Amino acid sequence: MSVAFRREGDDEHLEPKFEHPIPVGPNWVTARGLRLIKQRVAALQADIAALTDEVALKIAKRDLRYWNTRQSTAELPPVPSGDKVEFGTRVTFLLNGKEKILSLVGDDEADPASALVSFSAPISRALIGLEVGDFADFAGREDAVEILSIAVMTES
Repeated sequence: MSVAFRREGDDEHLEPKFEHPIPVGPNWVTARGLRLIKQRVAALQADIAALTDEVALKIAKRDLRYWNTRQSTAELPPVPSGDKVEFGTRVTFLLNGKEKILSLVGDDEADPASALVSFSAPISRALIGLEVGDFADFAGREDAVEILSIAVMTES
């Protein structure tokens, strides 16, 4: 029988499990984001101590390596002034005439459904540095963004 039609076992056809990719750039976090990372590390450590299934244990250890790395590299940038859009601010703006509100947070804290957007996201990069009343180009459209208000995020 040809080797092409032989199957040694099911394991050879499983997709390989790689490490979680670490986002490029600084690991800026808000105080809330750092607290969430620490909670995630503690939960994973507790899970690992209780796990007996080898596959689940491997996955949990891989997740713990990621979150330990994120915790050890986390940086709390200075509190923003609120005069311009920067990390840690909540900004209200018009995007193509529609009002939007976003908060600029760290990569791991981002949750677009809750209006928490990573500082490295395209919309964040377009907004950073702008002040109230400023216009900016976005997604190939001229003056697509107008800044209405900027506030420093509060701990929640």
